[in-house]
Amino acid sequence: MDRQKLDPKQVDQLLAAAGKKLGVPPAQLRQELESGKYDKVLKNMSPKDSAMLQKVLKNPEMVEKLVSSPQAQALYQKLSGKNRR
Repeated sequence: MDRQKLDPKQVDQLLAAAGKKLGVPPAQLRQELESGKYDKVLKNMSPKDSAMLQKVLKNPEMVEKLVSSPQAQALYQKLSGKNRR
């Protein structure tokens, strides 16, 4: 996946939202994801969600598709306060 395509603000906001849901500080979540160690994150998830996340993270094309999805874009809009009407 070409990380240059990802908007850093968008990534930060998605990490903040994911961290809040998982009970993990965004900085810790970023560090774990960048290092490839997801143990702490995965233990806070259901087995089904954990398996799905592992599958997605192993496939860069799926990650790109995920962050480009309408749902991810809507989440970004909501988190950034840039709601389009």
